[in-house]
Amino acid sequence: MLERFSKSYKLSNKEKFVEKLINFSVDQDYFILLNSNNNSDKYDLLCGYGIKSFIKSSENSLTKLDNFFELKKDWLFGYMTYDLRNEIEVLNDDNIDFINMPNLYFFQPEIVWFVKGKIVTALSFEKDLIDNDWKKFNEISEKEKTENSSIVKLNLRNSKSEYINKVNKIKERIFRGDCYEMNFCFDLFSEYDEINPYDTYVKLNNYTKSPMSSFLKVNDLFLISSSPERFLSKNGEDIISQPIKGTAKRGDSSEEDKKNINELLSSPKELSENHMIVDLVRNDLSRIAKKGSVKVKSLNTLKTFKRVHQLISTIEAKVSSKLKLSEILKGTFPMGSMTGAPKIESMNIIDEFESTKRGLYSGSVGYINPEMDFDFNVVIRSIVYSSSNKMLTVNVGSAITHKSIAEKEYEECLVKAEPMIQSLK
Repeated sequence: MLERFSKSYKLSNKEKFVEKLINFSVDQDYFILLNSNNNSDKYDLLCGYGIKSFIKSSENSLTKLDNFFELKKDWLFGYMTYDLRNEIEVLNDDNIDFINMPNLYFFQPEIVWFVKGKIVTALSFEKDLIDNDWKKFNEISEKEKTENSSIVKLNLRNSKSEYINKVNKIKERIFRGDCYEMNFCFDLFSEYDEINPYDTYVKLNNYTKSPMSSFLKVNDLFLISSSPERFLSKNGEDIISQPIKGTAKRGDSSEEDKKNINELLSSPKELSENHMIVDLVRNDLSRIAKKGSVKVKSLNTLKTFKRVHQLISTIEAKVSSKLKLSEILKGTFPMGSMTGAPKIESMNIIDEFESTKRGLYSGSVGYINPEMDFDFNVVIRSIVYSSSNKMLTVNVGSAITHKSIAEKEYEECLVKAEPMIQSLK
């Protein structure tokens, strides 16, 4: 196993450094930026680019990932699509595949940049590469930034009336007892439109400042994400999941903002959504955790972001150090907040009512470090873009329960889509 050289520098302006990294990525084929927007104890920014080796798979993917990690024992960055679930459970999904991609893709980067506070540390197999790239970052000027010049026309996959009809049919299934909560999604899509993905990420991140934000580039595939949600994080034997359920928009005034918060915190429907998924996550974690270690650390904690208020719960557990990565992911993926409860039956109903495969949406992006600690987000509030095919999709969704009002669910979806729509203007 090759050892990485390490070197640290003092950072004068973190926001400018983000923009320089994104600008630098224009000339990279493999690039990822994980941006906590100063909301993580672990890192403010984590960036990897260049490619030493990679794994791409749509069959037996998690076992292959185990083998790849054991071989490299190094930093790995990448994604798992929602469709990886088809390798974990027996499901029948023949929906449209709008942007085709493998179920799993991870790469071992040439260089990793880690930012915490005012210190940026680089890890690279080549000593000279660190100083050379640091010099390149500092030579990037404001004048090199470009703007979106095209107008993107987003089309609704389903009309509002079609959406309402589907939600009411899902509620019939809930009343029948097939499930008691289901995450129902639809997409806004564009074909033959070009965007500047680099500028779009900077605009979207500045607009939302979300704690699990990410920018991913794998050849012609881009993920531009303002996700607020953590799927799963591991630190030694400690593992946590932080599902989000319960959404209210920000008010135009402090009085309206307080009113929206009070309504969210007192809504039986929003609270029950969160409780159902917390119960599901507890059950998932109990499949892999040490006996008696699964605990709900916080329930329905209000978190306010720039554009929305959310209810977040934190479930923690301890796992054996002998547990493989594949065993952890098979027990927990896909995340309950994006499926419903019970999970498998909810996924079957999702396939019945949704029009397209979700692909990267409802999947996860993140890193694995040499000690097999990791941090993975939930891919929501995101734009997925293929530059070669000029295809773009923005998926949104909400949890449907027996208390759901279809018109309000539709409005909630549009609130969630608004930052991505704004960033594309």
